Parts: sequence; structure tokens; C-alpha cells
Amino acid sequence: MTATTLAAAGLIGIALFQLALASGAPLGRAAWGGTHTGTLPRNLRIASAVAVLVWLSATLVVLRRGGLGPLAVPYPLAYWGTWILCGLLLLGALMNVASSSPWERYFWGPYALVLAGLCFLAGRGGT
Repeated sequence: MTATTLAAAGLIGIALFQLALASGAPLGRAAWGGTHTGTLPRNLRIASAVAVLVWLSATLVVLRRGGLGPLAVPYPLAYWGTWILCGLLLLGALMNVASSSPWERYFWGPYALVLAGLCFLAGRGGT
């Protein structure tokens, strides 16, 4: 598999997790700071629903950067978007590692760091 397809798969993984949260899955300890046990409150479930759209859009951007995605995403957006996503994922990894939630510290932090690396490779043209 290539960096682009691995990054896209990882981003879809985040989107599916957010979809589960938005649908009421009792995974509150693994997201949004880990301060909620069980199902998230309504406002965070709505935020998770919005996050699904954000992560799916990020997936399309990365796929387009690798030449695999829809042509509806303009190439300059795919190029710069992949680099911006790399930076945001790196920042997200740092924030997750600093979290008091063990799920965020030991799972989502490394997960985001690996995705940042894959986006870096995809941004360099490592399809």
C-alpha cells in the first residue's frame, strides 16, 4: 500500500470513530478530552457529526493529492491541504499525548502521529 492509501484509510478510521460517537456509542472516555463516561452529551455528539464531514473531506483531499481522488477537489487545494493536514495532525498528536485520557494519550496520540507522517509522505508525492 502507498502512503496516500494508508493515510486515507487512517482518516476514514477517525471518521468512523466520530460517527460512532455521534450515534451514541459509549466511547466518551476515548474522545473530546476523555471527561465523559459513556455516551457523549448532545453538543459533543453534534461536534462529532461535524467531525465526520471534516475527516471525510480530509480523506478526499489526500486521495486527490495522490492522484486517486475525485477531480472535484482542485489540485492546489489537495497539495496545500495535505500539508496543512500534516501540521494539524502533528498538533493533534501533541494535544492527545498531553491529555489526561489514557485512550487519547496512548492510542490517539500515536495514531495521529503516524497519520501526520503518512500525510507528510503523501504531500511529498509518495503515492
